[in-house]
Amino acid sequence: MKFGRLVKNKEFQLVYKKGQPYVGRHMVLYVLPRPNANSETRVGFTVGKKVGGSVQRNRVRRRLKEIYRWLKPRIALGYDLVIVARPRALEAEFNVLQEEMMYLCKKAKLVVREARSGD
Repeated sequence: MKFGRLVKNKEFQLVYKKGQPYVGRHMVLYVLPRPNANSETRVGFTVGKKVGGSVQRNRVRRRLKEIYRWLKPRIALGYDLVIVARPRALEAEFNVLQEEMMYLCKKAKLVVREARSGD
């Protein structure tokens, strides 16, 4: 499933500057409402060099993207999100990252539909 992405540095900087941060042990979620509330929610992923080498960073990024893909049907429309991985994300189990992203999205009031057991 494809999802809207933040691509340009300017878009990321706007979310960092004006967005609300929600901090977890393994990631930070920045949330910025878009002017058009019915537009698709866009997301960007950042994994800095403190996390590790390129192989480790890409592994963390792939895991975060997969978790977001699973979570996307439950996320409200009309937001720009930036998910920043922290160094601890490298050692974390997949289900721990999944639970934390779900927790941060609930904390940010982004979840509009709860997960069913079969999802």
